[in-house]
Amino acid sequence: MNVCFYLAIDRLPLATVAAIEFVPVIALAALGARSPRNAAALALAVPGVYALTGVRLDGEPLGVALTFANAVLFAAYIVLADRAAGYARLDGIDGLAGAMVVAAVAVTPATGAAALPALSDPVALAAGAGVGVCSSVIPYVCDQVALRRLARATYALMVSLLPATATVVGALVLAQVPSLRELGGVALVIAGVALHRTPP
Repeated sequence: MNVCFYLAIDRLPLATVAAIEFVPVIALAALGARSPRNAAALALAVPGVYALTGVRLDGEPLGVALTFANAVLFAAYIVLADRAAGYARLDGIDGLAGAMVVAAVAVTPATGAAALPALSDPVALAAGAGVGVCSSVIPYVCDQVALRRLARATYALMVSLLPATATVVGALVLAQVPSLRELGGVALVIAGVALHRTPP
């Protein structure tokens, strides 16, 4: 998931990637809990995503493909993380620790050789550790803690802040000033995620 995300933001604005990431999440929730409110959430999110991607499909097809791959993986992550958080036999973040070990075993054979030169560079090692802690350990631990304490609808509402924060980060850090169309698209996606509710 993270690999697709990093490759995607190299080709598309961060706000676009973050907004598209929520479409399968809304669709997955709507399939599991059909209601007029959830239909309205989808009706808001779909045009929001179109507003963000409609002018980019020709110019960056690989970026769009990577973004949607990231979105599908994010939806799968939400389902699996929710199940792991609710599994009584797993204490604390044991499930997350196990998932990290599995991910390391799966990825190392394909990417380990490329990382060998960095093992002799303390700056690269420190930077890699920092990225790993900030992009995986901290957010995933927070997710597990939140999923154990919050209803899924509340969690979705909190996660809906990501497109807004991505817009701010994209503008401040990457100098990606959003257009009015992009701002409108982000607003529609956030409204769709915020509107969705899982019935009790």
